[in-house]
Amino acid sequence: MARLKTFLIYALIIVGFFVFSEFIIDVGLNSSYQDIERKDNTSQVEISEAQATLVNGKIKGTIVDSESNLTGKYVEIDLYSSRDNMVGKRYVDINTTEANNRQDFSIYFEAEDIESYSIAIVNEKEGGELKIIPEEWTRPEIIVATMFTLLIFWG
Repeated sequence: MARLKTFLIYALIIVGFFVFSEFIIDVGLNSSYQDIERKDNTSQVEISEAQATLVNGKIKGTIVDSESNLTGKYVEIDLYSSRDNMVGKRYVDINTTEANNRQDFSIYFEAEDIESYSIAIVNEKEGGELKIIPEEWTRPEIIVATMFTLLIFWG
């Protein structure tokens, strides 16, 4: 019976530590995001959330196509640093239809020191779009990285 109590106490400690660490991680991540400023007056795009940290950010919003002439176009989002230099851009495909003239979108970006952004509706994509996810590793790169990690832990 004593062994069962000890096991139960350890299980409660592990669950408590898990809940506590999830809470601290969530608070830490959400408190590091700061609102960024919008620099345009494009009425077809409503932004609900635009925030960035020192190294990445997110923009969420809705595209409103009241005239049904935006289908096949793109929303271009230009990202600017604190010195008003354009750091990069992202595109969102517009896929609205007559039945559904609203399209929600969310983009995530990896760029440093973003303070503001501007939005425009364009007909085609231009070069220079920021990558969303780093390129995938090849099998040999994964094996070598795993070996180095094991050497660090066992060394």
